Amino acid sequence: MLRLSFQDTICAISTAPGVGAIAVVRISGPQTFETLETIFRPSNKKTNLRKAASHTIHHGLIHTDEGPLDDVLLSIFRSPNSYTGEDVAEISVHGSAYLQRRIMEVFLDHGLRMAGPGEFTLRAFMNGKLDLTQAEGVADVIAAHSKVSHELAFSQLRGGFSGKLKSLRNQLIDFVSLLELELDFSEEDVEFADRSRLIGLVRVIRTEIASLVESFSLGNVIKTGIPVAIIGKPNAGKSTLLNAILNEEKAIVSDIPGTTRDAIEDTIVIGGYSFRFIDTAGLRAAENEIESLGIERTWQKIGESSIVLYVFDATKESFEDVVSALEDFKDIADHPTRHLILVGNKLDKVKKLPKGFTSFLSQETIFVSAKRHENIHQIAESLVSKVSLSGINDGLVISNSRHYEALQHSLSALTEAENGLEQNIPADLLSSNVRNALYYLGEISGEITTDDILGNIFSRFCIGK
Repeated sequence: MLRLSFQDTICAISTAPGVGAIAVVRISGPQTFETLETIFRPSNKKTNLRKAASHTIHHGLIHTDEGPLDDVLLSIFRSPNSYTGEDVAEISVHGSAYLQRRIMEVFLDHGLRMAGPGEFTLRAFMNGKLDLTQAEGVADVIAAHSKVSHELAFSQLRGGFSGKLKSLRNQLIDFVSLLELELDFSEEDVEFADRSRLIGLVRVIRTEIASLVESFSLGNVIKTGIPVAIIGKPNAGKSTLLNAILNEEKAIVSDIPGTTRDAIEDTIVIGGYSFRFIDTAGLRAAENEIESLGIERTWQKIGESSIVLYVFDATKESFEDVVSALEDFKDIADHPTRHLILVGNKLDKVKKLPKGFTSFLSQETIFVSAKRHENIHQIAESLVSKVSLSGINDGLVISNSRHYEALQHSLSALTEAENGLEQNIPADLLSSNVRNALYYLGEISGEITTDDILGNIFSRFCIGK
């Protein structure tokens, strides 16, 4: 439960912890410039902080009772044209840990309060500078670890999802207004809304929301990393391949079968996409309980993966051996969105490709030498080609589980409304269904919210943002 006072003036260090060239201290609230006047000495003696224009920078010294503390740059942002909508100042100080700590002590001694996690962004939301989806986009931009996850987060921050929600809500509000107008004239048996037109409208809106719900599976893996399982028989070179892709000795490599007993994971960005590679235990009849558990974990990881690399030893496994082994993975090979790539390893020991593979045209096959890093780039190129954002609600992809859950509830309410229209149920029941759909869409944007929801969202932010 939130228990923050927005009448306070807050302060925090907005840069990452540690020593750097500079650190930025941010303050926001009604006492911002009054406080600065007591501790900031501008180099230009004519500068009056209370009258200084917004979005200007001023050089000067931070002073304490003990004397000057640091040579700084002060950036001024006046209400309402600031990040939080309040008077805001950002002070660039030298990045020593001592200076950061000392300047915070100075502000606290002058009556400012340490900001809570995400409180600057929370104030921006409360003051109408951002809606809730954009506020969450701020956190996602900070956490983005690849080009694509940044693009998703930045689109959300810029209002891409907000615009879609606003459009959907406006259509539903028009819909429910017609239904409730009918209720006002119920005794006169007047029908203001043509039922066939309403059915068409509900279907269009429901299809758009269903598309957003469907996009979550892609958005979630882009946000957390696209899972790629590396599977195959023992000693096929799975761990060596993982090390070659990551370009580091992540997994133990050994000629002893069954060395990998558990899944080993690591993430790397390729072509702007974050891929989460999972090296698994070799698939064979287990010789002991520990290996059996490892193989069981392998099948679990296969089920969770978007892409599977089936590695086989090109010096030992024939075309027929591989075809037989792939019978267990037909559901992946035939799946429209999950992908199976065959990787023939130990190319450095093969004078010519084993008989039969040249005609294996139905399944993508890449021959590599993981040991010598030969053709690893072909795997990277293939992985990137398997990821596509096209065709999903005009490129709008949902990656936030809170949004996903609310969209599911809204979709369910609209499905009930569509069924009700087809069965010609009374307008008051239809209105209730549509209002439920509106409620959940409003919960996403923050038009309808509670302190518990806000507390849960902003508690995940770093202090200073």
